[in-house]
Amino acid sequence: MSEAAQDMKKLSIGINDFEELIDSDFYYVDKTRFIKELLDNWSKVNLFLRPRRFGKTLTLSTLQCFFEDTGDEEVNTKRRELFTGLDITKAGQKYMDRQTSRSVISISLKDVKKKNFNLAYNALVKVIAAEYRRHSAATEQLPVDMAEKYSAVMAEKGSESDYYDSLLFLSECLLKVTGKKSIILIDEYDVPLDGAWLQGYYSDMIDLIKSLFSTGLKDNDNLEFAVITGCLRVSRESIFTGMNNLKIYSVAANRFGDSFGFTQGEVDVMLTHYGEAARSEGFRQWYDGYRIGGYAIYNPWSVINTMADLKGGQLAVEYQAHWANTSSNDIVKRLILQSDDEAKAEMETLMAGGGIEKTIREDLTYNDLEEGRSHIWNFMLFTGYLTITNIRQDQDETVYTLTIPNTEVRQIYEHQVKDWFEERLKSEDLTPLYDAILRGDTERMSNELTELLLDTISYYDYAENYYHGFLAGILRGMNGYILKSNREVGRGRPDLTLCPKRRKNPYIVFEFKKATDYDTMEAACQAALEQIDRNRYTNDAKKEGCTTILYYGIAFHKKEAFVMAE
Repeated sequence: MSEAAQDMKKLSIGINDFEELIDSDFYYVDKTRFIKELLDNWSKVNLFLRPRRFGKTLTLSTLQCFFEDTGDEEVNTKRRELFTGLDITKAGQKYMDRQTSRSVISISLKDVKKKNFNLAYNALVKVIAAEYRRHSAATEQLPVDMAEKYSAVMAEKGSESDYYDSLLFLSECLLKVTGKKSIILIDEYDVPLDGAWLQGYYSDMIDLIKSLFSTGLKDNDNLEFAVITGCLRVSRESIFTGMNNLKIYSVAANRFGDSFGFTQGEVDVMLTHYGEAARSEGFRQWYDGYRIGGYAIYNPWSVINTMADLKGGQLAVEYQAHWANTSSNDIVKRLILQSDDEAKAEMETLMAGGGIEKTIREDLTYNDLEEGRSHIWNFMLFTGYLTITNIRQDQDETVYTLTIPNTEVRQIYEHQVKDWFEERLKSEDLTPLYDAILRGDTERMSNELTELLLDTISYYDYAENYYHGFLAGILRGMNGYILKSNREVGRGRPDLTLCPKRRKNPYIVFEFKKATDYDTMEAACQAALEQIDRNRYTNDAKKEGCTTILYYGIAFHKKEAFVMAE
């Protein structure tokens, strides 16, 4: 980091409050033109779908600061000043006249993800009650009957029906006392559904969210407009049924493409600001790659975290994955677990840097994961694990080419594949393979290894390190042995060595080669055996007094293994 960059603005990690961001003079990528675009194109209900950590929460906080009349002119003035010099101030007076002009109801459902429905319901009650408390001063003049219900909801003592229609009632109360319709902001609306699906109370949660949205957003005369954010559109269960005033902007939509995430220009400005312009290509490979509405979009969470690491001199390696730690990645794991031969082949194509062609449906649900394995590619797209790189029309269908967006996300796939394979091996009976190794039965070893290869998912386009990881995972569970990898012995480093805990058991050396085709596998095996002998890979065995030494040359080509012994 250059000396000039030492005094640059602080970088915000996990700060999603617009007022705090501006007041504390953090580095801010100006996205306020979104306000103009929203006002120019808005519907009563606007649903924005983007992957996690793409700036959705900060966007809603920005809307709240811009539009909300807090009832305190001093606070309103301060909030108006937050936007000084930002893009929205250049849009024209008709937009600026909308500042601090409406009541705003803002809730986040990100914490309504629990182990069971009762816990999730109670979490939602707390979220609603907190928003009621935030508006308590403005609603002191309510009629007695409305005030009693308001107080009960605020104290977390309301009835189920009170919370099911809580958005409608709060907007009614605000209109009653302020004369202003409400803007309703709902962040991470689909997080409770994700948790419910994983924990087995999906239908109960659907009913709850449906009631909350139906009363609050559909035919609500107290509503100015609503903005909802999430990853997935959930419509078949009727959450949005009959909501003809709904507009949906997903990663497949053309409008609002640059409103979430960072564009190339925005990243270049940030890199220059911190004296790191020379790292532009590295940032592009690791964190760019999303194609949304005609824009190349970077993952903002990862860009900011990496820049903060650089600024603080904390990078152990030049780039690393940050987005992988923001969620459980359960959806990737489920894909791998459900993979049939066709899905495995498509996964291998993706992990090798290729693309797969799919039709996309935006109205799928979590339950569709159980109904059809092909649907999961849709979920992978909308949750950020894939992106669209090409679109073509095939008669009456639109066909999308999907790829893994960048190096960061590719690492998630690789780690999940490795974890899945290790779990898979725990339930696999590897005794026949282990017995064959100890007996020197190379034909059985070849067959067993080939069967295991056919059942897994490759990455790195069958490079040697893929086969190394594959074989190491298998041999690690062999009782009575310690597995050593690339340990210096003799004149080199054998690929893998099984060192017996008791000297009476065989000492076993493995050297393997990637063959260019099936016809050269035997020659590749022979070359591996000659390498073991030439480089004296068995020296340690002799020094430790092992009386039996086995060494194997293994050739791999795609999903076939061939083993020879000396």
